[in-house]
Amino acid sequence: MDTTKESPHGTNRKTAAIVGVLFIIGTLAGVLSVPLVGGILGTPDDLTMVAAHPSRVVLGALLILVMGLALAMVPAMMFPILKRQNEALAIGYVIFRGALETLIAIAAAVCWLLLVVVSQQAADSGAAVASQFGSLEILLLKAQDPISAVLEIVFSLGALMFYSLLYHARLIPRWLSIWGIVAAILYLAAGLIAVFGTTLDILFMPMLVQEMVMAIWLIVKGFNASAIASLSAKTATSELLSTA
Repeated sequence: MDTTKESPHGTNRKTAAIVGVLFIIGTLAGVLSVPLVGGILGTPDDLTMVAAHPSRVVLGALLILVMGLALAMVPAMMFPILKRQNEALAIGYVIFRGALETLIAIAAAVCWLLLVVVSQQAADSGAAVASQFGSLEILLLKAQDPISAVLEIVFSLGALMFYSLLYHARLIPRWLSIWGIVAAILYLAAGLIAVFGTTLDILFMPMLVQEMVMAIWLIVKGFNASAIASLSAKTATSELLSTA
């Protein structure tokens, strides 16, 4: 029987590759959801458009769920490593990018799925009864803007924690971490601006590109081996001092 255990280096290498793949899956799912619902939601007659294209809206909602769940796995994978640098900040990262962001993504997907149900009920009920669904339609549609704005703010705050941890731990090149920090600040600005009803989608692009570059880097290069060794030594020292 083979009792050989995987080396810590091999484990960390695998973690880096999985994190890179999760970033790609989550980002692609989020990007693909936009064209699916872009020509349906936000039109003058949203409910009719949703009733005419229910499968597109359902698929868009499923992609949002995939995005949320894939990106929620990243903090779970990274926490054992990042807590060696700063446990409090690592916990904050898990809360923002793991728990809160996932809940908001689920809320957005549920709103889209409810719109499909409401649109089909309205279409089957005739014009006289369909008007009764107007208030619920407006509520679900109006909920999209604050949900998106909150998601952008939560995402960017979690990203700031993440890239700050990566910068100090040197797990990836510092230029890549700095790019992430700057992109997160721009993303946060976009979210705050969206709260007041204005959208600046161009502010999202630096983060989109950065995460794809980082994902490829993690898959190809993995984490900085010397940084991992330094974090392990730091943890061992802390444990030794705590038991002394």
